[in-house]
Amino acid sequence: MTRRSELLMPAGNLRKLKMAVLYGADAVYLGTPDMSLRTKSQFSLEDVIEGVEFCHAHGKRAYLTLNLFSHNKDVPKLEEYIDTIRKVNPDGLIIADPGIFQFVKEHAPELPLHISTQANVSSWLSVKFWESQGAELVVLAREVSFNELTEIREKCPDVQLEAFVHGAMCMTYSGRCLLSNFMAERGANQGNCANSCRWNYNVRMRMKDGTIEDLDINEDNKDMFEFLLEEGCRPGELMPIEEDGRGSYILNSRDLCIMPKLDEYLRIGVDSLKVEGRGKSEYYVAVVARAYRMAIDDYYDDPESWDARKYMRELESVGNRGYTLAFHDGRLSNYAHDYENTASMAQWEFAGVVKEVTDDAFLVDVKNKLEAGEVLDFVSPVNRETMLLRLYDFENAANDKRMDVVHGGAQTTIRIPFELFDHEDIDTLKTRFPAFTVLRKEKALNEEQWNRVKFDKLVQNLEVSDKRDDANYEKRRDALAKSIGEDPNERRFKTNRVGTEGCCGKGCNGCMIFWQDDTYARAREILLKRKQGEQLTAQEAKDLKIT
Repeated sequence: MTRRSELLMPAGNLRKLKMAVLYGADAVYLGTPDMSLRTKSQFSLEDVIEGVEFCHAHGKRAYLTLNLFSHNKDVPKLEEYIDTIRKVNPDGLIIADPGIFQFVKEHAPELPLHISTQANVSSWLSVKFWESQGAELVVLAREVSFNELTEIREKCPDVQLEAFVHGAMCMTYSGRCLLSNFMAERGANQGNCANSCRWNYNVRMRMKDGTIEDLDINEDNKDMFEFLLEEGCRPGELMPIEEDGRGSYILNSRDLCIMPKLDEYLRIGVDSLKVEGRGKSEYYVAVVARAYRMAIDDYYDDPESWDARKYMRELESVGNRGYTLAFHDGRLSNYAHDYENTASMAQWEFAGVVKEVTDDAFLVDVKNKLEAGEVLDFVSPVNRETMLLRLYDFENAANDKRMDVVHGGAQTTIRIPFELFDHEDIDTLKTRFPAFTVLRKEKALNEEQWNRVKFDKLVQNLEVSDKRDDANYEKRRDALAKSIGEDPNERRFKTNRVGTEGCCGKGCNGCMIFWQDDTYARAREILLKRKQGEQLTAQEAKDLKIT
C-alpha cells in the first residue's frame, strides 16, 4: 500500500501553529530564533512547549528546527538547548550541520533526526548516507526534479522523504545565498534574508565629472542603444540584455506551487509535503493548509477523479508572486521568473479572525480596513463550504458604537450578532465557525494589478500544460508593462457592488437588497439551488438586471 503523505505546515508563532493544526495540518515545524534559521521567529521556549503540547493534544506532530550552520560561538549553547527540548518531546529535530547531527545523536539519542533542506540533498546517494547515519527523514532540496524524486523513492524505500510543495523560491541553492549579506548585511543562512534578489534594479551612468545620471531609455531614443553582455571565457559571444526606464526584477522568482501536480507526489508516496512560510500571515497559514488538506483527502478518496483546479482557486485567494512548478520538470523555464513585478498580491485579503464565539455573536478581530457594504467570507476550519455575510455597519465590541468604517491597524474587535444571518441555523454557525476562523474579503485592484493577475494566470497555465503561446504571452506581458506607472489609486472590484448600494449577485447572508427586494426574486430562486457563495454569471446578472 502506498504511504499516506502528511501535510507539514510552518508555524512562526503560537497563534499560527494553532491555525495550522485547526485548518488541517498533520504536522508543524517551529523553532526559537537563536538556534534555527529564523531570527524573526516569535517563539519563546515556553511557547514551544505549549505548541508541542497543543499538537499532541490534537493528534498532530511537531518538529523543531535546529538547522543553523554552527560557528564556534554556537557550540556552548547546544548542550543546554538539547537538555531543554528533549523534555518537550518533539516528534523530530530538523538539522543541517553534520557536527550538530553527531552532537544530538550522542547527547539525545532518543530524538528522531530529520535532515534539513539546507543540507542540499539532491540524490539518492546522499539520502542513503544520511539514512546510514541514523536520520529518520530527509528533506530534499527544492532543486530536485520529480523524476529524480521518483528514483530516490524507489532506491530509498526505508527512509522518510520530505519535499517542498508550496511557498517562496530562492534564486540560489535552497537558501545558500550571500547576496543579502552583501547588499543589506542580513544573513540569509540565519533566516534574516532581505530578499535582495526581489529588488528592482536600474541602469545608471557615471559621468566623467563624477555625477550619476539615470539612463532614460524611452520611445524616442530606444533605437540608439543596444546593451550586450560578454563573458570573460567567451570573447566575441555577445548576448543582448534589455532595460527600460521602469527597471527590472532580474532575479525575481515566482512562488512554488506544486498543487497542479500534487497527485504525482501522492502516488509515489512522498512521506511529508512541506509548505514554506514561517514569516507569512495567519491567513496564509489557514487558507493554504485548508486547500492542501482538501486536495490530499480527495485524492485518497478518489484518485481517478482528482482535479487540482478547485484547490487552485483557493490558493489564488492568498497573496503570491504568481505560481510556478519551479524544478518539477528538471530545469527552470522563463515562466518561473517575473521580470515586471515582485509584489505579493491576490484578489482577496485578510479581513479578520474570530476571537470568540459567544451565545449570540461572533467577536472578530479586524485585520484590514472594512467599509459599510463589505461582503465577508467566513472560511471554516472544519467545513468545506465558506459562508458570505454582507454588513451595512460595524459594532465595536468594546463600546457598542456603530461605525461605517473600521481600520485594520486600530486593533478593533467587532461584534457580529447571529441575528444578522438571514438563513443560517445558530447552532450550526457555532459549530462550523469556531474561534480562529479566518474571514476574507474581496480586494479592489488597480489596472496594473488586474493585468498582473491575468498575466500570472496565463503563465501558470502555459507552464502546467507544457505549451508555448508566445503571442498571448507577449500580449499579456506588454499589457502589464504598459499599465505600470498608471494611477495606482484607480481601483475596481471584480464584482459590481458599490458600498451599500446595488447587488453583486452572490446572494450572501444579510444582503437586504438581494433577499428582500422583489427585483431579485428570480435570482434568489437560481442561487438557492447552488452552493453557498456561487455567484451569478455575468450573463445571468445582465438578464436579471442586477447592477
